[in-house]
Amino acid sequence: MEKTKTTDKISQLADTIVEAMQEKKAKDIVSLDLTKLDNRVVDKFIICHWDSDRQVDAIAFAIEDMVRKELGEKAWHKEGYENKEWILLDYVNIVVHVFLKEKREFYAIEELWGDAEVEKFEDYA
Repeated sequence: MEKTKTTDKISQLADTIVEAMQEKKAKDIVSLDLTKLDNRVVDKFIICHWDSDRQVDAIAFAIEDMVRKELGEKAWHKEGYENKEWILLDYVNIVVHVFLKEKREFYAIEELWGDAEVEKFEDYA
């Protein structure tokens, strides 16, 4: 029973993160499900990007705001707000990566975790 509650909570968190990204018109939103991988560090990565550092900042802030308001949760750790090229929000089971487009291409997280199940989400541009 406890595992189901945890799974539901993770799903609800993931849905809220994606919704915040979509509302801020994030591009190429993907979720990498790492739960079936032996060397995983978290259950999911949720990744998106934008073309300007101001929008990267706005997307990350919108995620934090929506998650706090709807679920009452705060990121356990966050970094990258200073340079706004790659903002990371760590919600323990889910790590969010909001990239500047060229940084996403350079770091290629999707390729590093190529064995993960990938779910793509619609852009609302």
